[in-house]
Amino acid sequence: MTPKRTDAPSTVLVVGAAGTVGRHVALQLTASGTRVRALTRQPDRARQPRYVQGDLLDPASLEAAAHGTDAAFLVWPFATAEGAAGAVKALTGHVGRVVYLSSAAVRDVPGQRSESPGRPDAEIEELIAASGVRHTFLRPHGFAANTLRWAEEIRTEAVVRGFGGAAGLNLIDERDIAAVAVRALVEDGHDGARYVLTGPESPAQAEQVRIIGEAVGRPARWEEIPREAARHRMLDTGWPPAIVDGALDFIHARIAAPEPVTTTVQDVTGHPPRPLQAWAADHAALFR
Repeated sequence: MTPKRTDAPSTVLVVGAAGTVGRHVALQLTASGTRVRALTRQPDRARQPRYVQGDLLDPASLEAAAHGTDAAFLVWPFATAEGAAGAVKALTGHVGRVVYLSSAAVRDVPGQRSESPGRPDAEIEELIAASGVRHTFLRPHGFAANTLRWAEEIRTEAVVRGFGGAAGLNLIDERDIAAVAVRALVEDGHDGARYVLTGPESPAQAEQVRIIGEAVGRPARWEEIPREAARHRMLDTGWPPAIVDGALDFIHARIAAPEPVTTTVQDVTGHPPRPLQAWAADHAALFR
């Protein structure tokens, strides 16, 4: 897609600018020549250039942070949508465009409200759309950074134990999510879009472990454990039973039907999404 910066914002408020995706959004916006205002709750960081102190759950502080900006990149890091109405109202009272980092868990149901069982994304999308602000929703599949949950096992034993090693799960490089977000923030032509974002393929979990081991320079392998053992492990870490069972059902289903792949990153940015091999090579030190 050819950039059309006829209505490019001069300043973008980035919520979550220190986060997995937000930090890349801030970096790429800056590289594009767009001014960035980064929201932070930390007083020390707020004293740094381009940062401003504020809290998503404090509408007054969010409104102050949004004042004088033209667009906002929004993440919602909470388990429920409680407080989201106030945050959306504070943002949309000042900015003309919102790009929201949603999730591929959102399902559009014809004639009904969108759904995202167990997640607040569909509700927040509805709040943004109802505000009347120009908006774009990003619905990425799993982040490549999610594989960092295996880092300790790969470092110590080069063995990852889990359920569903044959499940084909799509992982997208966070830099590619950010690249789509930046296009939607600084170009015209993305209003109302609901972009489902994926990597270029959906390798099985066991293959993902092998790819990371290859990048690290230490062969790593997957060791299958029973579903019930995996369930107990997840419950022991504090996951609610309903979320655990839903996640395991999802993984089981992906054994026979790997996650689909979209061309959205290529269509929007003009370059193909990075494969897991590239992400693993760039982050190999985190697994050593």
